[in-house]
Amino acid sequence: MAAMNGGGTRRWGWGSGRAEQSRTEAQAAKDAAAAAFYELDTAQRDLRISIETITAVDASPAGRKAAADFADFGRRIDSVSHAYITTVDAHDLDRDDLDAAAASRARAELDRARQELERVKGELDRFAQGLGSLLTRAENQLARLAPAIERARQGLLAASNALDAVRAQGLKADALAARLAALSPELTKLNEGAGTHGVQETLQRADRVVREAEAIRAEAEGLPQKAADIDKRLASLRTRTEALQTRAGQVEPVLSELRRRFSVACWQDLQNVPQQAEHSARQANEKLGEARTARAEQRWPDATSLLSTVRALLNTTDEAVKAAGERLRRLNEVAFDHSEEVERTRFAIRDAQRLAMAGRSTPDPRHAQPLDNAVERVDRAVASLSGRHPDYWHLLTELDAVRETVQQVVERIRHERASGS
Repeated sequence: MAAMNGGGTRRWGWGSGRAEQSRTEAQAAKDAAAAAFYELDTAQRDLRISIETITAVDASPAGRKAAADFADFGRRIDSVSHAYITTVDAHDLDRDDLDAAAASRARAELDRARQELERVKGELDRFAQGLGSLLTRAENQLARLAPAIERARQGLLAASNALDAVRAQGLKADALAARLAALSPELTKLNEGAGTHGVQETLQRADRVVREAEAIRAEAEGLPQKAADIDKRLASLRTRTEALQTRAGQVEPVLSELRRRFSVACWQDLQNVPQQAEHSARQANEKLGEARTARAEQRWPDATSLLSTVRALLNTTDEAVKAAGERLRRLNEVAFDHSEEVERTRFAIRDAQRLAMAGRSTPDPRHAQPLDNAVERVDRAVASLSGRHPDYWHLLTELDAVRETVQQVVERIRHERASGS
């Protein structure tokens, strides 16, 4: 058989060695392509985790573009992977009759498949590098997630403990308890996690729960002091109401003296003060009683509001009662000697005139005119004092008005000079 085949045996030996070499090279190309395929698949899997991290947190255009670009890469990876698998399936490097030419073709096609896999892998790596800032920001937000949820839970626990503590002191906290109960659905959603509600929404919800729980805790802890403050205000306003009722009864004698000694114009605007003072004092007493009831029932907002009303009523009444006494005092002074009030006003005018002339040879008409008018108003007011019962109140109100006008001129001059106008 050897003699029959002759040189054929020698060709087989040469061809077999070449085929084995080609098979070895093809197998190496196959192994390299498999490694490239594995690296690409691993890179895609790793990057998918990064993309999922970004899309879970970042709904910005940049985040959406990253997801879209990754999806596009997925399609390209599927394409080169399919080409690689098809190439591998097309070449059985283990068959006995594999010749050198077939092995060489297999090696070439596997090399091309590997190169395509490596090319796409390189592009994927560059894409991943470009996601650095987006991924860092997303990871930072995710890192905030667990601590934020834990802070919310601890905040709710602290608020609950604070409510228990004030209740142990015999204080009601029904409104605060209702607010705390309203947070229960929020806690349920926090427990369901970001996978259900999204990272951003979960972080925002956790922050809201923390703020509200902290407010409830602070208000609960402040209830004992609030109760003490309300008790103190009740006692203080009760004393003040009693004192004001006494003072209100003294307005009528003041009015009687005003009527007896001064003209109608000096006291007619005070005619209703006694009735108003009595009415306001009576209202204050009623509201004070309502505030005591609210305090006993621990309706803290109602008690606080009622006490503010009482204070406002007392302030109004106090001002009216003071006005009558102050009117008599000022009228007594000016009736005895009006020259001091007049001179005080003239001095204010002269002082303003000196300021208006400072650094000038002639005054600015905008300043001079109102000051000249002020001088004339004082003269007219003084001249109006005539008859058995001069209108001293008109004199006082006119002098007050003149001084206010002069002060406005002074302020205008100083402002203009400070601004350089």
